[in-house]
Amino acid sequence: MSSRTPSTDPGPGTPALRGRTVVLIGGGSGIGLRVAHQAVAAGAEVVLGGRTPARLAAAAQVLGPAASWRTVDTTDRASLAAFFAPLERVDHLFTSAASYRVGPMLGLSDEDAESPFVSKFWGQYHAVRHAAPKLAADGSVVLMSGAAGARPPAPAPAYAACNAAIEGLGRGLAVELAPVRVNVVSPGTVDGNLWAGRPAADREAAFAQYRRDTLLHRLATEDEIAQAVVFLFTNGFTTGSTLYPDGGYTLR
Repeated sequence: MSSRTPSTDPGPGTPALRGRTVVLIGGGSGIGLRVAHQAVAAGAEVVLGGRTPARLAAAAQVLGPAASWRTVDTTDRASLAAFFAPLERVDHLFTSAASYRVGPMLGLSDEDAESPFVSKFWGQYHAVRHAAPKLAADGSVVLMSGAAGARPPAPAPAYAACNAAIEGLGRGLAVELAPVRVNVVSPGTVDGNLWAGRPAADREAAFAQYRRDTLLHRLATEDEIAQAVVFLFTNGFTTGSTLYPDGGYTLR
């Protein structure tokens, strides 16, 4: 595990978040929760979404009165409609919630192979579709992809294709939704919540391989990825772009 101390410093440019409504589906844990901390520190109000009420409630309690929450399942369009219905305005949207299986084409069932698209691609697509009528004209959407779309680390073609497709989705939505800005964040391996629940041997092997494969020879922290998301929220002239906070992984 990383010995670095997590930071809630939202970084430069964040006065633009003061008084804004930031919707974070997947905001109860991991990168989404770190974005929530940085957004609240910058003066935003955050709406957390996810499938686990206890996790969302605990996160909102820590964040304080600027945070609210409600449950949502991004694979259920009725759930998404109910989630966005009470919101008058969405200034910024980030959806990091997804659940899927990864593996080689010849080793996965069809259902497992399709799961990244069902959850990660179509989940984000439909989240944006339901948010679109509420998006502020000077607001933004940040989609979550992954560096595996540009450089597959192992045999997992459906997962790699899903991440690449999300980058294309970001460009397409940037054209359709303009002047709302749409960008994609595409991190590499992150030392955080996603890997914490996986078997220790698998985690350490993956971490060691990633350290060898990056230019910076370390993993990202969740706060570093969150800072990239906040940058994309607040930089008013960036749209249709994919940002790779991956330590140079895709260059090797």
